[in-house]
Order: sequence, then C-alpha cells, then structure tokens
Amino acid sequence: MTTTGSSVSTPLEPAPATVEVSQPESSAKSRSRTGQPRTALWAALVVGLTLLLLIGVLATRKSATSAVAPSQLIGRPAPDIEGPVIEGGLAGTTMRLSDLRGRWVVVNFFATWCVPCVREHPELARFSQSHPPAQAQVLAVVYDDQPADVRRFFAQRGGSWPVVDDPGSKVDYGVRGIPESFLVAPDGTVRSRIIGGVTAAGLDSLLRQAGATPPG
Repeated sequence: MTTTGSSVSTPLEPAPATVEVSQPESSAKSRSRTGQPRTALWAALVVGLTLLLLIGVLATRKSATSAVAPSQLIGRPAPDIEGPVIEGGLAGTTMRLSDLRGRWVVVNFFATWCVPCVREHPELARFSQSHPPAQAQVLAVVYDDQPADVRRFFAQRGGSWPVVDDPGSKVDYGVRGIPESFLVAPDGTVRSRIIGGVTAAGLDSLLRQAGATPPG
C-alpha cells in the first residue's frame, strides 16, 4: 500500500510596513527662513571685505612715478572738466579745463586719503612753482573726497593751484585708481597719461618731449 504524504505550506509573514514621515511644512519653511539671514550675512561680509581690499589697494598703491601709460585719449581733445573750485585762488567760482586753453595743463586726479597722492604733492608744488601760470598749470580734480578735507589738506601742505570737484570727469578720463594725471597741450589735446605719483622732473621731461619751452 502506497502512502501519499500531504504537503504542509508555511504561511508567509507579512512584509513590514514602510512608514513615511513627512516633514511638516511649517518646519521646512522655518529652516528656509533661518538659512536666509545666514546667507545674507555671508554675502554682506564678502562685499564688505572686497570694498576694504579695494580701498586698501587705492590708498597704499605704490607710486609708479612718471609711469607713462597708453590711453585712448592720447592725441584726442581732452574731455572738458567743469565744476566748482573748492581750493585755490579761484575758490567759490566755477572752472572749466577749456578755460586754460593756450597753456600746458597737468590734470591731476587725487584724494586726501590716498597715500601716494600725499607723497606726490610736494612734487606738484615744485612743478607749479617752477612754471609761470601762463605757461603750465596744475588742475587738480577731486576723486571721492570731501571739500572740507581737501581744504584742510592744502592748508597743511601748501599748494595754490585750483582744485575742482567734477565727479563725472573720472569716468570721462577712464580713471580707475589714483593718483593719475594727464598732460594736456595748449591746443586742448591729451599728450600723456601718467599712472602713479608724478615728479617735477618727470613732468618737465614730458614737456620737453612734447616740444614745450622749458621754464626760464
């Protein structure tokens, strides 16, 4: 007699249920709001440090004395400069660069907080004293400075040339750092661009190269 065994099947255990815990919307928004101030703070710090570095470079940049540099303005009419005279014999009046046509003009962009500008100031004074105003003239243009600081600067260090406040002129001349100067011929054309602090001897050399009569 053949005995047939019955097969016993083991019941399958149910798979553990997957429980998805959703992040409450209010909590996600709270984290998002918390992150925003931190991002803004870091952005503000980066911008602040960048500005400090830029000011440091401008204020302490080494003087490239009489470093003649190329410029698209050379050989072209100098952009006119116009603004109130805040220091010099014509203080309180309005002056234009074109008013000085017929003489050589050293257009000098400067600021009282600029260390190389302070260093070059005695050289500008020496140049100005050695040339009759009818022959050569220094015209200083303020670069991001306060009139009161400019007056104090000249009262302490001397200098009688006119100082004009014309904020737009630095754009017209493409000035990105100071000190920076331009030699303008009697016919109103730009002859040279000088980056860094000038010297009286360097300016006289540029005048001679341009065919100007040396001071008597």
